[in-house]
Amino acid sequence: MHNQHKTPNPTKSLWGAVLIGIGVMAAVDTIIFHQILSWHHFYDLSTTEVALLSDGILHSAELIALVAGFFILLDLRRNKAMVKKRAWAGYFLGMGGFQLFDGLINHKVLRLHQIRYVDNVLPYDIVWNVTALVLLAIGTYIYYGHERHLSGLNSTQ
Repeated sequence: MHNQHKTPNPTKSLWGAVLIGIGVMAAVDTIIFHQILSWHHFYDLSTTEVALLSDGILHSAELIALVAGFFILLDLRRNKAMVKKRAWAGYFLGMGGFQLFDGLINHKVLRLHQIRYVDNVLPYDIVWNVTALVLLAIGTYIYYGHERHLSGLNSTQ
């Protein structure tokens, strides 16, 4: 089958990589904090069985995000339509977005779990959310740095 050269697709490049970033950060969270360190589960307000089930559902969602994101980026690459800088921006924005959503919404608004069950969780919250902001800043820098070089939109490099 002959691969056609398509117009670079910065939007699809961004969103495919956002899915990968979300999936990677969800995997880091569940593997390190839920399983290795055993600091918390996705849903800690019930029995251990429910907590483990909630972790399994989160693992399933992260795998779906990873597979979908990779399929999107592979299709773009096959068609020579991927914009790599947009993909990198999306990757960091996805990671930071997941981290910040987890730190603010899951931890503080919905109170599904805390990062760690200790007397003073504030240092953990600060590190968690600052990490999210750093990842978002990296993604934003890559995104807008790319925008300054509009000629890069016509490149798949």
